Parts: sequence; C-alpha cells; structure tokens
Amino acid sequence: MKIRLERDVLADAVAWAARSLPIRATNPILSGLKIEATGGEVVLSSYDYETSAKITTQAEVGEEGVALVSGRLLADIARSLPHKVVDISTIEHSVELVCGTARFTLQTLPSDEYPPLPAMPTPAGQVRSADFAAAVAQVVVAAGRDELLPVFTGVKMEITADEIALLSTDRYRMALKELPWQAEGGEDTTALVPGKVLLDAAKALANSDEVVISLSEDPNGEGIIGFTGIGGTGKCEITTRLLDGEFPKVRHLMEIDPLVTVRANTAEVIAAVKRVALVAERNTSMRMLIEPGVITLEAATGDQAQAVEGLEAVVEDHTGAGLSIAQAGFNPHYLTDALSTLDSPFVNFSFTAPGKPCVLTQLDEIDGATRPGYRHVIMLMRLPT
Repeated sequence: MKIRLERDVLADAVAWAARSLPIRATNPILSGLKIEATGGEVVLSSYDYETSAKITTQAEVGEEGVALVSGRLLADIARSLPHKVVDISTIEHSVELVCGTARFTLQTLPSDEYPPLPAMPTPAGQVRSADFAAAVAQVVVAAGRDELLPVFTGVKMEITADEIALLSTDRYRMALKELPWQAEGGEDTTALVPGKVLLDAAKALANSDEVVISLSEDPNGEGIIGFTGIGGTGKCEITTRLLDGEFPKVRHLMEIDPLVTVRANTAEVIAAVKRVALVAERNTSMRMLIEPGVITLEAATGDQAQAVEGLEAVVEDHTGAGLSIAQAGFNPHYLTDALSTLDSPFVNFSFTAPGKPCVLTQLDEIDGATRPGYRHVIMLMRLPT
C-alpha cells in the first residue's frame, strides 16, 4: 500500500475515524484503525461491535492495500506532523509514515481478524445538519447517565413523513424537540438511540450541509441507525446499535394548562441562577419566590452562607383568583442545564400546581407567543417547611 495526502487531511480523517475506538478494549484488535486504499480514495474506519465510524477521503494511491494499526497512536502522530505532504506505505508487517524529515514506523495488527463493519442501513430521510446538531444538543442534556438504566440514557426518535421528534428523560427532567425533515418514504417509526453516540454524531457531522439518517432491522432483530454527511474532509458515516427496552410515556407531562406563568430575560435568569447556586447545599433546592412583577431566587448552605437575588418578570395568574403558586423548588443544576439549552432571548415558566412539573418554553418577545418546537420539563423539588 502506498498513499500520499496532505497532513491536515490525514489528521482530520484519522481523528474522525478514531472517535469509535474503545478506551479500554477487551479485544486488542478493536484498538486498531483500519486503512484501506483503493482507486483514488482512502477509507479509514473503526468499530467496537456497537458503534462504527468510517470516513472516505481523496488521496493519491500509488498502490492499493489494507493495513490495521493502533488508532490512538496514529491519531497522536498525525496531529504532531509538520504541515507537509504525508507518504504512507506498508513494509512487511509495519506501516511507515514520512512527512518532511519526520519518519514513523508502526507495527500492524492482523487485519484479517478485524470484524467487518455493519452495512449502512436504508436511508429514511435527511435533515439540515446545523438544525439537527442544535436539536440534539437541546435534548441530550436531559438524558440519563446511569448505564445500569440504559433506556434512560437514550434519545427516542419519533419519525414521520415530515417531522422528527427527539425525546429524552432521566426521570427528573424531560426535553422534547420537533424539527422538520425530508423523508424518503416508508412508514412512521421510532428508534431509541444511545444519547452519547447521537450527540457525537450530530457534532461530527455539523459541518455537512445535510445529514442522511438511515434505519434498518438486522436478521437478529437488532436495530441499527446510521448517519451520513459530506464534509470538507470527505464522506463521513457513523452506525450504532439501537437500545432495547420501552421508553417511558412522558409526553403527557408536557401538555399542561398552566395556573401561573413567569416570563423573564433568559440571560439574566441564567446569570442569577449561577450566582445564587454558589451557596446551594448539595442535594438541596433553589427556591423561586413568585410575586407580581418579580421573581426572587434563594439558596443557602445551612447558616454558613445565603444568597438572594430578585429579577424583573412578567407574572400572570390564569385562574383569576390571585397567585395560586407563590414558590417553587428547583434543582439548580437542572435549571442551569435547561436554561442553557434555550436559544431565545426570553424564557417562559409554566406552573400547574405546587410540587408538580414545570415546563420551560422559548419566547422571542416577552409579551409574545411561545416559540413552538422545544419544551423542557423539570420535576420540582420539595421545599422545606
């Protein structure tokens, strides 16, 4: 195998393909990154039996061939090379990289023992990459982190002919984002995608114009989802196995008739929450006091430290009987996460009853209608009496 390509192209391609390499591989062969040279293209890929990453880029191929080398070592070397043309060639059981006066020799791994990558499933449709990346970032923040409860670590994708709905929950908060897309036929379907992989794929393909989403059911009954994008480096593909299990029914928690709504400047609320949270004792709530025209945030660490900050707000009672909800208890970490996902200048808090979930939505104007498409629910904490 003999390949010639620019240093930046190599470094970007290797870094992209190495994203699926396991940190601690149970099988040493899975720590390898596969290099395939054919025609005028080079394909770099990695696979850990769950998630695969593959990139195809243009290169001068003097001699076709296949090689498997340590992926993380190759990524470190590629980043360190000078900005010159790189020549890659195989010599018996090693791969040699030459860039200017720098020369590296890597021992190869047995490529015939490397597992074949899963085939890219049938395309289901495509969506603008920037919109997809933004939507995933808004939803993944509410996904669980506990690997012992895998269903909650996933993001449920509800796919119809003209819309994708992304839904996540860790039982204490929920996020829903709906965005339009172009389907390529087929029936309405759902898929439970690992949240970490979905976020990584969305970020990795953000520089593409479009992201093609593909779905399939393999012969063993295990679902596979694939993401494809064309970027500056080349054609990028990611596949991963879908999660098993039934995602909890939580959509009804977002369909509420609020008794009280609070509207405020998003940036001001974020800044105030972060300041007041500095004295919040671990696992205790941040209190929001609700009064006409103002909300007050309070937190404390016993008698050692207290913080109070008031903010102007538009407070509206929808019962006509005066403010039926005068205070609410938030987990300050969850509240900060939720507010940080908003891309609107103003935020709307919808309260139904003391201790019941609060729904956050986006506002372009403080006295305007809520922007459709995104809702974030936070379960309120019990306040000390």
